[in-house]
Amino acid sequence: MAAAAACAAVKIGIIAGTGLDDPDILECRTEKYIDTPYGKPSDALILGKIKNVDCVLLARHGRHHTMVPTNINYRANMWALKEEGCTHLIVTTACGSLREEIQPGDIVIIDQFIDRTTKRHLTFYDGNHPCLPGVCHVSMAEPFCAKTRKVLIDVAKKLGIKCHSKGTMITVEGPRFSSRAESLMFRNWGGDVINMTTVPEVVLAKEAGICYASIAMATDYDCWKEHEEAVSVDKVLKTLKENANKATSLLLSAIPQIGCVDWTETLQTMKNTVQLSVILPKH
Repeated sequence: MAAAAACAAVKIGIIAGTGLDDPDILECRTEKYIDTPYGKPSDALILGKIKNVDCVLLARHGRHHTMVPTNINYRANMWALKEEGCTHLIVTTACGSLREEIQPGDIVIIDQFIDRTTKRHLTFYDGNHPCLPGVCHVSMAEPFCAKTRKVLIDVAKKLGIKCHSKGTMITVEGPRFSSRAESLMFRNWGGDVINMTTVPEVVLAKEAGICYASIAMATDYDCWKEHEEAVSVDKVLKTLKENANKATSLLLSAIPQIGCVDWTETLQTMKNTVQLSVILPKH
């Protein structure tokens, strides 16, 4: 009974990145278009189930990939998934590798990030919404949910998927790729992989009190590696097409595992963290 109760309380959002947004992973699909105080999400929410666990899929860039990373309405996406009752978010993202040992096709369950974005709304608490008064100084010491990450890592090992159990994601503004000088600098900073979307998504998930974990798939070596072809759209899409089944298998196997864990204490701790991070205005 306890396991069944835990399953009933869990709803998993899936924010799907480039080439990793196949809605066929969901059974009994329905679509839902919604609006939020921050505007419209990237696309319709696709509601369904994965092995009896309620899930909500959202294509980060829109289903026809019409949005550049800067123009994605991250706040609307996160608000919509929170309003739909998501307790967890497992997201997929294509990324470049900044390390020799992270090869194209490998999966990285990232645990840290470095923010190099410049044009994005990084908080829900911007003073424009009466339902969210104050300023939120949320801790980012541990940005990703360790408990959710552990499930993903354990499942990847069981499936025989080559998976790196930690990594630091550099998130750049885009949509251009890095210069070679930047790529080398990010390596020196301790970056392991590089993309254009982890920030502000992970920050907003923390403010929303949602357990957030990312399945990052390396598609290329950015442009730091000598004697290796520099990253290009063709190269990224080719690697994604050849390896997307890894992310799909991981989702299909990990989600039922997450659905049968008791998350009561974890979710309460996250809720408390948000409450203690907000400084309310003085009256």
